[in-house]
Amino acid sequence: MAHSHEPTCKDVMNHICDNLGEDLDSPKCTEIKNHLEHCDKCQKYYQSIKITIQSYKTYQVKITDDVHRSLMDFLNLDDCEE
Repeated sequence: MAHSHEPTCKDVMNHICDNLGEDLDSPKCTEIKNHLEHCDKCQKYYQSIKITIQSYKTYQVKITDDVHRSLMDFLNLDDCEE
């Protein structure tokens, strides 16, 4: 799974709101955005995920297809190959 750029905050918000079936400017997404901007726990969680992904890229960790599919399912992400 290769992406040409690291997701921006707007990309993350669009993904969250798309999964909720909400527009980016909807009241629900505005609440989420405000929460994410002010919540230390969410910011730390995001940073831990970011560090994990960077580590996998840096050390070129190989995982089996089954583990990859499980991870994608767990994260509720599509498997986009470029």
